[in-house]
Amino acid sequence: MKAASILALIGCLATVTEPKIYTRCKLAKIFAKAGLDNYQGFSLGNWICMAYYESHYNTTAQTVLEDGSTDYGIFQINSYTWCRRAKLQERNHCHVACSALLTDDLTDAIICAKKIVKETEGMNYWQGWKKHCEGRDLSEWKIGCEVS
Repeated sequence: MKAASILALIGCLATVTEPKIYTRCKLAKIFAKAGLDNYQGFSLGNWICMAYYESHYNTTAQTVLEDGSTDYGIFQINSYTWCRRAKLQERNHCHVACSALLTDDLTDAIICAKKIVKETEGMNYWQGWKKHCEGRDLSEWKIGCEVS
């Protein structure tokens, strides 16, 4: 009995976040429901395109940068300015733990991405968007997704 309890506890502690990779259309529906379509003048296609080139729709994507900071989640939000990894020098403007940006529930990531767009120079924060999405016809990103 005691051994079973210990094994159950170890199983809980060893749980690893499984990567959730969304499909384009599932993400389009989530983004539309969250009010991203035309948020600050950026169409739904901009958000879908940006998420693809930043993380390939992978909620657990992490990129360690040369400055020691890390980009997290589907939007690759940076730890130095926008989220907290428990280091005092981090600004945490989104008031969220970086780990919250790595879950299947995209609520915190979307709230933070909206804040970034509103408080910076729009979507210019994301290099993937600047290189692959900016100034292009992005209507194709939502074709077949049953979103308006």
